[in-house]
Amino acid sequence: MSEPVHHPVIPAEAGTQGRNVRAVALGSRLRGNDGVVGKALWFIESHLTSDITLAQIACCAGVSRYHLLRAFGVATSQSVMRHVRGRRLTEAARHLAAGAPDILIVALDAGYGSHEAFTRAFRDQFGLTPEAVRAQRSLDNITLVEPIRMDESLITALEPPRFENGRTLLIAGLGERYSFETNHGIPRLWERFVPYIGHIPGQVGHTAYGVCCNADGAGNFEYIAGVEVNSFDDLPSEFSRVRIAAQRYAVFSHRDHISRMRATVYTIWNRWLPASGCTHADAPDFELYDERFDPRTGDGTVEIWLPIKE
Repeated sequence: MSEPVHHPVIPAEAGTQGRNVRAVALGSRLRGNDGVVGKALWFIESHLTSDITLAQIACCAGVSRYHLLRAFGVATSQSVMRHVRGRRLTEAARHLAAGAPDILIVALDAGYGSHEAFTRAFRDQFGLTPEAVRAQRSLDNITLVEPIRMDESLITALEPPRFENGRTLLIAGLGERYSFETNHGIPRLWERFVPYIGHIPGQVGHTAYGVCCNADGAGNFEYIAGVEVNSFDDLPSEFSRVRIAAQRYAVFSHRDHISRMRATVYTIWNRWLPASGCTHADAPDFELYDERFDPRTGDGTVEIWLPIKE
């Protein structure tokens, strides 16, 4: 890539029975969205008072846990289980504002085993204690987590991908851990990395890579803004590094303005991959920026390399 790359932001009723009826009714509408996230949202709303896990939600959606984390994060800018927690605490807040007499029962219905654990989670979510919300009999000063209705405008037309056997890559650059709630910091990571380009020991070519790797089950991942190097020796101490093993990839070309890349990524994870007969391989995926991309205008081609098992 001849120019430095500036990366874009990728990322109630009072009774329990009444709550379940409302959730299932809403869930039936959500289920009309046949994408991965739509199925996950239907399952969440239909089982909000149950002890559901990430694995169960992924099973309902028909994908791996990692696939669900990526698809859900791209679509909603939050992690799956954070959304589940927010939805449960929101319903708990509604019960409290309606004057629920026993906070422990509300806590147990929300999936917490003790008053203390519930209070900590409630305060972290809303900035108030359960007692305060019950006393004020109002929800006006807290931000509720409502059911998500999927934005179909994120679905876009995809060019058919090409399939490649990618070679082993050594990528070095600046890395940080993000969640889908904090990935707005990725552009600043690129801004910090750009001055290094062309001055990195062992740099190979001018192509830049945005690598997603080292994900955990909570929706956190490491993002490395980097370049290919021929060795990890003599790199700046602040650099992160990742070895990407030889792997089979589906390679997608995003040719629209960079600001629309979220729609391309969303469509890959929520429509193309579930229908493709392929599964996501347990390997880093990455964006590739070469001379076809103009970082000054945000126009040009960005490739998205998705590791797959056919």
